[in-house]
Amino acid sequence: MKIWIFCSVLLAALSFSGFAGTAPGTVHGVWVWKSPTVLAAPRAAEALSDFCKSEGINEVYVSVSERSAASEDRRLDRLVALLHRSSIRVEALLSSVDGDEPGKHRETLLRHVREVVLFNQKHAADRFDGVHLDLEPQQRPENKGAGNLRFLPDLVDAFRAVREVAEPAGMTVNADIQTKLLKGDIGERRMLLSAVPRVTLMIYELSRPGDGQRVEQKAEKAEQASQKFLDMAYDGLSGRNLAKMAIALRTPDYIELLPQMLRALDAANGANPHYLGWARHSYNDYLMRN
Repeated sequence: MKIWIFCSVLLAALSFSGFAGTAPGTVHGVWVWKSPTVLAAPRAAEALSDFCKSEGINEVYVSVSERSAASEDRRLDRLVALLHRSSIRVEALLSSVDGDEPGKHRETLLRHVREVVLFNQKHAADRFDGVHLDLEPQQRPENKGAGNLRFLPDLVDAFRAVREVAEPAGMTVNADIQTKLLKGDIGERRMLLSAVPRVTLMIYELSRPGDGQRVEQKAEKAEQASQKFLDMAYDGLSGRNLAKMAIALRTPDYIELLPQMLRALDAANGANPHYLGWARHSYNDYLMRN
C-alpha cells in the first residue's frame, strides 16, 4: 500500500513538472524511421523540433539511407541544423538484420557509416553527432531461441568496427540491444558492454492498453523491469569502459500514458551510475495517431 501511494504521488507531481529535476546529461531520445517520407511533409522539420521540445527530448535517431539523393541530403542538413539550434543531438540511424555477419554484409554496414562521415564532411556546421545502430541478428531463424547467443561475437565485432570508423570522425556510437543479450554469462556481458559507449535496451510489451491495470501499476512494472535489467546487465562487472544504458519503451504499449512511464524510469533509475536515460519508439507512431 505504501509503495502504491508513493507511486501515485510521484506520478502526480511529475505530470505537472515536465522533466524538471532530471540529472544533467540524461538522454531522452526518439527514433524517426522512414525519414525521407517523414521529412517530405510540409514543415516536417519544424513539427519534429516542436515535438521534441514539448516532450523533453534531447536526442533524435534519424534513419538514413546509404546514398542520399540530393533532396534528402538537403532535408537532413536542414533538420540537423534546426534540432541543433534547440540543443538536440542527432544520431544517424542505421538498421540491418545481417550487418553483424563478416564479409559483404558487414562491409555494407561500414559503407553506410562512411556515408554518414561523408555527409558530415559536406555539412561541417551541422553534422550528425553520432551513429545509432539497430542491428537485429536475433531475427534470423538460426539465431532464434532464448539461450541462443551464437551470434554475439560477430555482433560485438560489428559494433567495434563501426566505432573504429565513427569515433575518429567525432561521432559517438549507440547500439540498440534486446533483453536476450543480457542473459549471457559475465564474459559475454562484458564483451557486449565494452564494445560501444552507449546501448539502448528495448523493454517492450510490459503492458498494453485496456489491460485493466492502473497507471500506477503500469509505472511500477516499468520501473521494476528497468531496475531488473540494469542489475542483470552489470552484475559482477566494473570498469570505466562499460557502456551506459538507456531504457526504451514503445508507444503501442502505453499510448497517451507513455510520457508518464518515461518520467517514472528517470525517477527510479536516476541515481544508478549505469543509467543513461530513456528513449521512446517512435515519432512515426506519434504521427500516425495525430
